[in-house]
Amino acid sequence: MGFLGVLDGETTGIFPLPLHPALSASAAAAKPIWCVDDQTWKSIRPKLPVAARAFADASAFKPDTGRHLIVPDASGGVAGCLFGLGKRGDKNSDPLLAGKLASVLPEGDWKFAEAPADARLATLAFALGSYRFGKYRESKRKRPRLVVPAGVDAKEIARIAEGMTLARDLVNTPANDLGPAELEAAIRALAKKHGAKVSSVVGKGLLKKNFPLVYAVGQGSERAPRLVEFTWGKPSHPKLTLVGKGVCFDTGGLDIKPDTAMLLMKKDMGGAAASLALAHMIMDAKLKVRLRVIIPAVENSISGIAFRPGDIFKSRKGITVEIGNTDAEGRLVLADALALADEEKPELVIDFATLTGAARVALGPEIPPAFTNDDALWNTLAKHSAKESDPLWRMPLWQPYMEMLSSKVADTNNVGGGHAGAITAALFLSKFVTAKSWLHLDIFAWNPKERPGRPEGGEAHSVRALYALLTERYR
Repeated sequence: MGFLGVLDGETTGIFPLPLHPALSASAAAAKPIWCVDDQTWKSIRPKLPVAARAFADASAFKPDTGRHLIVPDASGGVAGCLFGLGKRGDKNSDPLLAGKLASVLPEGDWKFAEAPADARLATLAFALGSYRFGKYRESKRKRPRLVVPAGVDAKEIARIAEGMTLARDLVNTPANDLGPAELEAAIRALAKKHGAKVSSVVGKGLLKKNFPLVYAVGQGSERAPRLVEFTWGKPSHPKLTLVGKGVCFDTGGLDIKPDTAMLLMKKDMGGAAASLALAHMIMDAKLKVRLRVIIPAVENSISGIAFRPGDIFKSRKGITVEIGNTDAEGRLVLADALALADEEKPELVIDFATLTGAARVALGPEIPPAFTNDDALWNTLAKHSAKESDPLWRMPLWQPYMEMLSSKVADTNNVGGGHAGAITAALFLSKFVTAKSWLHLDIFAWNPKERPGRPEGGEAHSVRALYALLTERYR
């Protein structure tokens, strides 16, 4: 169920119809889903059709968390589905648990006869859980559809699911089919869909236009590096800028990664994918912002002209950078992109990047660390993070660690010592931003295992929480 097809360097521009394919507008023939917990099961059981109740009893159904049971009607057909929510008030329950239904229900239309407490989030979880990456091996199994409950905004659910699908498709696409040029094509397709103005600087044009760090990282690849950007919205509206790391594949450069660390490096453009997902939601919702999206798109390869440890480059901002490690390339391309973003003094700058392994060591694959110089922004974001079940954790821009980035021959090194890698990476980026409100997200962009609403594979961490924040602020 892909919404943006990228093939042989060309974008097909396949975007969804107004109603998401996992959702249905008609409840006429929809089968019921009874979502029950340990307290409601006793009162709902007697109300079930006789055959369904007898089958549930014979199956010793209990409303354990995530347990489902397809129950028959009197003629042997499907009467509906029982779905367990576990214990009422369990603080460890998954708010996206209903996403499991998308992978276990038979084909057809379904509706909540008894809905979870948060029907909106349950509907969104169902839509997110219906995602499958089928570009190379299409699933023959037809998916179920969920009737959007009364009071839930179907367009809003579809908008979020579409953005998440776009990001997942991009991250899941292997690097042989998604290099810098193909990523630019996907960006242009999204910009065209929403009437945004797009431009790019490619190859040695990066040096002429003063993006030396972007060029340095991508110079070792036969696939030309580039910086792609688009703008959307009225110039009079508040300026919001999104920056996404678009490293389409990362070998580590001359400081080459071990083979196991290279297996998932197709996802090193996950920051770009996340920024595009959020941009789609913003533009589709017509939020009152002047949006700017900046994507440095490169491949960090190994060749005779690849950049080296010990090289020194002057950045767009004028700061000279000594290369302590070529595998710390993401912060280099972001540095030039953030400097560009900063030049027009936007109200808010947000960057997404699959930046450090240290972030995963600290918080694991499910919780991205967030760094910001704006306490009020974080307080609001934390509220939406909890509400949307899109976890984030604030980490400090600890200024004493800035000395770890010191260089004896340049203004800064691109890496710190052996400690606090996520923090020193964020501190490096902070050298290139003067905006009073800046948020840096060090995301994993990948689900290592399937969970309700979160299939294994590419993911757009933090995007739903940010969209909720921006909607509250700018709608």
